[in-house]
Amino acid sequence: MYKSPQIKKGLFYVGVNDRTKHLFESLWPLPKGVSYNSYLLEDDKVVLFDTVDICYSDIYLSKIKSVIGEKPIDYLVISHMEPDHSGSIKWLLSMYPNLKIIGNNYTCEMLKGFYGIIDNVQIIKDKEELSIGDNTLRFITTPMIHWPETMMTFLVQSKTLITGDAFGTFGTLDGGVIDSQLNPDWYYEEMIRYYANIVGKYGSAVQTAYKKLSDIEIECICSTHGPVWTEKENISSVVSLTDKLSKYETDNGLVIAYGSMYGNTEQIAEIIASSAANNGIKNIVLHNVSKSHESYILRDIFKYKGLIIGSPTYNNGLFPPIENLLIGIESRGIKNHLFGYYGSFSWADATIKKFTEFTSKMKFDIVADPFKMKQSPDETVVEQAINLGKLMAERLNSTNY
Repeated sequence: MYKSPQIKKGLFYVGVNDRTKHLFESLWPLPKGVSYNSYLLEDDKVVLFDTVDICYSDIYLSKIKSVIGEKPIDYLVISHMEPDHSGSIKWLLSMYPNLKIIGNNYTCEMLKGFYGIIDNVQIIKDKEELSIGDNTLRFITTPMIHWPETMMTFLVQSKTLITGDAFGTFGTLDGGVIDSQLNPDWYYEEMIRYYANIVGKYGSAVQTAYKKLSDIEIECICSTHGPVWTEKENISSVVSLTDKLSKYETDNGLVIAYGSMYGNTEQIAEIIASSAANNGIKNIVLHNVSKSHESYILRDIFKYKGLIIGSPTYNNGLFPPIENLLIGIESRGIKNHLFGYYGSFSWADATIKKFTEFTSKMKFDIVADPFKMKQSPDETVVEQAINLGKLMAERLNSTNY
C-alpha cells in the first residue's frame, strides 16, 4: 500500500504536482509544471503544514490518510495564504472539524477575508514555541516574503525549516521529493526565475529574514514549491543563491533585450552582442521580447550585471512589450546594473525620451550615450552599436566579482 514519503522521523511529504496549469498566478509560464508542497508531522499531536490548491483535494486527502489513517489532525500551520497553499483550508475543516489553525495576526485577517473562517484560530507571535510531543515548533514571522502574513516554522529537534514560498522553485517533483533522490541542477534556473518574478521586489525583507535565521542550524529546508533540500551542499547553494539574489548581486554577463518589428532593431542587437563577445564577454543572452516571455528576461536580468535594451517607436511611445519589461524591472527595484539603451524610428522618435525617464528613476550606471536609428542601420549607427558593446564589455571586465 502506498504511503507518502517520509522526510525526517515523523515528518511526511503530502504535497501534489500540477502538470495542467499553463500560467502561475495567470502570468508566469510553467513548462515543467509546479508542485504544491504540504507536510504532515505525526507526534503526540498531528500537525499539517499548509494545504494545496483545492482542485487536488481528493489526492491530497488520500496522501494524508496514507500516513495517519483515520486519526484526526490537531493543528494546521499556515505559512502563506495564497490560494495555491490555503485553497483547501475550508474543505479540510469539513473533514477535520476540530482542527485548530495556527497563524499570525495577518493570517487571521486573510482567513476571514478569503474563506470567512474566524473560529478555531490560534494567533502566534514571532519566535513563539509549541510542544507537540517529541517535537517543538518555533514560529518565525517573515513578513513580505512576499505577502505580509508569511512565516516559517522551525522544527527544533530535527533542525528542519518549513519556509513557505521562500527557497521555492517552479517545476514538478517527478518521482523523487528529496534532493538526494533527484537531479537538483535544473531546479536552480527555475529557482532564479521563481525568485525574480515572485519575490524579486522584496530583497530587503529576505535580508531581514536571514538575520532572524542566522543563529539557527538548518539540516533540512521544506519549501512550498520544489524539492526538499537535505544535502548539506545543496542547502548551502540554495541559501547562498537566494541571499545573492536578494542583495541584487550579479554575475559577469550581459542581457540584451530588444523589440523589432521589421528586423532593423534586431540587427543592432546582434552587432552589440558581437562587439561585447569580441571584447571578452562570454555570458551574453539576447531576448526578442516578442518571443521570450518576460519571466525569462527578468530571470536573466537578476543573473547578469550588464543590461542593454533597444526599442522601436510605437504609437509615439516604446514598443509595448519593452514598456511592459521596463515596468517589471522598475517594480522589482532592480539595482546595481550597468545599462545601455538605443532606439529606432521611421519618422519621429519617442524612445530616447522614454528610456531617459526610466533611467532617471532606476539610477543605473549608464555605460555610453544612447543613440537612435532612423529607418535602417547606416555606418554611423553601426559604429555606435559596436562602441556600446565595447564599452559595456570594458566596464564588465573591470568589475570585481
